[in-house]
Amino acid sequence: MKFLKKKYIKDIKNISGIFCHNINSDTTKKIVDFYKVTPFPNYQGLENKFSFLKVIKCNPFLNDLKKTIGFNKTFIEVGSGTSQLSISMAIGTNNLIVAMDPTFESLSLGKSFAKKNKINNVIFLNADIFDDIIEDNYFDFVWCSGVLHHTINSKKGFEVISRWVKPDGIIIIGVYNKIGRLLTNFRQLIYKLLGKTKFAKKLIFIMDPHLNKDLSSEQKQAWFRDQYEHPVERKHSFDEVIEWFNENEINYLGSVPSLDFDLKQINYMQGNIGTYFQRLCAQISILFSNLGREGGLFIVIGQKK
Repeated sequence: MKFLKKKYIKDIKNISGIFCHNINSDTTKKIVDFYKVTPFPNYQGLENKFSFLKVIKCNPFLNDLKKTIGFNKTFIEVGSGTSQLSISMAIGTNNLIVAMDPTFESLSLGKSFAKKNKINNVIFLNADIFDDIIEDNYFDFVWCSGVLHHTINSKKGFEVISRWVKPDGIIIIGVYNKIGRLLTNFRQLIYKLLGKTKFAKKLIFIMDPHLNKDLSSEQKQAWFRDQYEHPVERKHSFDEVIEWFNENEINYLGSVPSLDFDLKQINYMQGNIGTYFQRLCAQISILFSNLGREGGLFIVIGQKK
């Protein structure tokens, strides 16, 4: 547990193999209560190590990320939910992987899967970003996607997690985009105007492309609540995130979608932030991609100075 600040180690409790730190923030407690009901993104019940690896290989960015991480590295997923990504990054490696989330119930699902499939290099940590219990400059890779926009303050949350990555280490964040999330916002408005009734919910199930996929009922309910009933949600622009990077000594490397619409490997990203028009076009393009159909998330990659 060298990645924990020494002053917090005495406060950590081991509960069923999950290392737990008290959650103090009222906002975080509200979010924990929300995800207790339907842990996100949940499991279908048929997953195994091979199906996890298949998902990674079929996603060009995640496949490149796993290759870039390589071996004998440290990786933390901040806001891991049920920890599928952390587990996938651990399979077949000797890396130290930390899956961190404030919702114990979500981590329990990930812990159970890891134990069942004999994946032993993932540490499950139940904690809040803003308690800042992680050692500065410890991790080679910090991943935080779909999380900061659900916290009390996205910018402050980024300031905290940016301290955890080593100099020359990689930090990757994914947040809802102000333009890219407009399709989801439109469906949210319909759901609200129809009084969030059973009919409204059925209509959203028809309209939302992700809910028409072959998912378990638990996964569909988790997605619906996460996208349409979440108590805390914000959106951010590309330029906002670049400002966060600059203020926290992070060099911008690249993004998904990229500004030139050419997905490059992480090691070959050139850090060109382009013109305002290019950044605007990239954000508009989210609406017409899988990113827009699945919540309007955009990913930004940086390297600590």
